[in-house]
Amino acid sequence: MAKVTAGEVDYLMALLQLEEAGRDMTAANVARELSVSAPTVHEMVRRLEGDGLIERDARKRIAFTARGGEIAREAASRHRIVERFLTDVLHIPWHRVHSEAEKIERTLSDEVAERMRAAIGNATTCPHGHPIEAGARVRCATRLNEVEPGTRVTVLRFEDERDATLTPIADAGLRRGIAATVATSDEDQVVLRLDDGGDATVGVDQAGTITVWSTPTGD
Repeated sequence: MAKVTAGEVDYLMALLQLEEAGRDMTAANVARELSVSAPTVHEMVRRLEGDGLIERDARKRIAFTARGGEIAREAASRHRIVERFLTDVLHIPWHRVHSEAEKIERTLSDEVAERMRAAIGNATTCPHGHPIEAGARVRCATRLNEVEPGTRVTVLRFEDERDATLTPIADAGLRRGIAATVATSDEDQVVLRLDDGGDATVGVDQAGTITVWSTPTGD
């Protein structure tokens, strides 16, 4: 059985994130997820299929094989454990741990991963809200850009973990678990009135990467 490369693992994790989000597992969506060209993705998809890690149906929709799904879940769980260790133990800001975790996880031994898991105690998610037990994700929530003004929200999860996306969101004052009311929402930006004081403004594209619990005011 061929050894799975680091590049293949990256693509398997991207596919898992699509699956967890309830989005179609297609090459086009993987290209958007990883910000790479369509030809590059199609070449890797053929490799993954040839190595028995994914399958495709007649409409080119992708599904994991048993082995591919296991590798994807294990890799995602390890990544999320490292992220949580970086925030909880080393106190690195939550919006900067994704790229650091990518560097660390590739060389992490099982023993060190187990010690990191013990160090973060009973944490169930990474700092961005994704489940450490990969696949056990809450889906009954809404993207912030789809929420009407006047709605109360609690930030549940950040879908795009890249530092460049998260830094302006963090700078605006948002973090996982924060509660607010949507003050205004238009084609350019969303303004939140935070329960702990002040306003937070994010661009509409950024708001589309933020998943929230939502409750109409008065409920």
